[in-house]
Amino acid sequence: METAIIREIRPEDNSNVAMVIRQVLIDIGVPKVGTAYADKALDFMYENYDVPKATYFVVEDQGEIIGCAGVAQLDNFEGNVCELQKMYFLEEARGRGLGSKMMKICINKAKEYGFEKCYLETMPYMKAAQKLYMKSGFEYIDEPMGDTGHFSCPVWMLKSL
Repeated sequence: METAIIREIRPEDNSNVAMVIRQVLIDIGVPKVGTAYADKALDFMYENYDVPKATYFVVEDQGEIIGCAGVAQLDNFEGNVCELQKMYFLEEARGRGLGSKMMKICINKAKEYGFEKCYLETMPYMKAAQKLYMKSGFEYIDEPMGDTGHFSCPVWMLKSL
């Protein structure tokens, strides 16, 4: 029986969410510069998503946060495009179908907000994540959109909503 639930972030989740994201980034060996690791937002995820047309979700399993993801307007981009942001799962969350569930929730929220497309950036070696993105309807594009500040993420994908 699956014990994990997906819910919106709360202020008291901030430190645990930052810990999860940094742990996953360290585990997969991403550069600490030019990626989400360096984002000032990491320690204030609740506040950063407490704005119009943005929501951040956490996966909670028996009181522990084991994964997270969110959607928000794509930074520095003119147009009705959101970005799937900071989707990370600890080892114990993987292989349980939680990524697919989280993806559906995020895409449905983006549609609810009226976005026309959803963009994401990732790392070349994050193959399992890319497989999930493709299964969810994302396609590879040739150049970045907007300016997220993640210059070390050279894989870009887009989905029409």
